[in-house]
Amino acid sequence: MDIEDIRQFALQKNDVTEGFPFGESTLVFKVYNKMFLIASLDEQPLKISLKCNPEKALELREEHPDYIMPGYHLNKLHWNTIITTGITNALLIQMINDSYDLVLLKKKKL
Repeated sequence: MDIEDIRQFALQKNDVTEGFPFGESTLVFKVYNKMFLIASLDEQPLKISLKCNPEKALELREEHPDYIMPGYHLNKLHWNTIITTGITNALLIQMINDSYDLVLLKKKKL
């Protein structure tokens, strides 16, 4: 998936907004004003960061050590940074959905 595919997929979800709060090269997607996807537009290959359940985050890093790593400049317990060219589209979609759901679930608990 390229950035436009990821963008279209994220924006079709309910209550998602996009913006550039950290500068013109970092695209951020939020649900209810909470980040769930961060894309580094100036990096090749494309890297995105996604929120993740801590146990699942570790599992994914172990399974894909060359492409999934602790979140860059983020809470490394709850975020992974992914080099998108190294994983399947199905896994990427699953991780985006999981990130969105984690943030949405947290909002509903408040």
